[in-house]
Amino acid sequence: MKAIVLDAPGDADAMQWREVSVAQPGPGEVLLRHTAIGVNFIDVYFRSGLYPWPSQTLTPGAEAAGVVEAVGEGVSDVKAGDRVAYVGRHGAYAEYRLIEADRIVVLPDAVSDEQAASGLLKGLTVHFLVNSTYAVQPGDTVLVHAAAGGVGLILGQWLASIGATAIGTVGTAEKAALAARSGYAHTILYRDEDFVAKVNEITGGKLCPVVYDSVGADTWRGSLKCLRKRGMFVNFGQSSGIITDFKLSDLAQNGSLSACRPVLFDYVETKEELRTRAADLFDRIGRGSLTVKAGDRLPLADAAEAHRRLEARRTSGSTILIP
Repeated sequence: MKAIVLDAPGDADAMQWREVSVAQPGPGEVLLRHTAIGVNFIDVYFRSGLYPWPSQTLTPGAEAAGVVEAVGEGVSDVKAGDRVAYVGRHGAYAEYRLIEADRIVVLPDAVSDEQAASGLLKGLTVHFLVNSTYAVQPGDTVLVHAAAGGVGLILGQWLASIGATAIGTVGTAEKAALAARSGYAHTILYRDEDFVAKVNEITGGKLCPVVYDSVGADTWRGSLKCLRKRGMFVNFGQSSGIITDFKLSDLAQNGSLSACRPVLFDYVETKEELRTRAADLFDRIGRGSLTVKAGDRLPLADAAEAHRRLEARRTSGSTILIP
């Protein structure tokens, strides 16, 4: 098979498209033939070396959908021919892969491979953000940065569905229109407007009980100022860079705030939790109450171009790679 491989951390051009071997599944494993692969910022973090590698070489990719080609000894809940998807830390930018059977979820007929590859990691992220990290209540007013990104578009729809008011920051008027169609009651063009002042205006000075911030270095100070007393700052990404100068005293100065840096994999650690969250997500997609927007669609061999677009913030929705 062929896969994207890195021999050392680097920029997008460090990714090489080359032949690699794949073994038959061992006990508890399945062999998948990928049909669609998601692109996420976690892939960039591993590629660049921001996150540590598991070995001397790396194949990026945190989510994919595909077809089971073969199963190993002891695997009974999936079989050859099943359509499945998964999330993990890396390894998805390949035509085939071995994976542990308890890390995959079977796709219902109502969810396509491309929907799964576009929305599983992002949708599971939204699921734990609004249910577990901070339990959003009807009537809450919530600030979301990068509202027109893959997670942001799902988050806006989910918040609207539970009766919350979503405020989203975006970079362009086109992205503002897209966010507005995805559940956001208010959008803020962060390049043209002071988002702190706008949130204060929109909420009549009451501010927000929670801010979901995947941007990081460029936004965290303003995010704290958008929170009401005892509010929750949720930083779940760092597209503009890691937050390096945060102090616990910042939480006290801004009103006895709380802060957390949640990671998806801690919320889907067990097979049962993974499949429960995925079942809820797939039900919403299948019923049409949640739309997963596919953005760019590129050949797997062009993964470097996908990364360049993502890092330049020239994407909206979810980018997928097709083997």
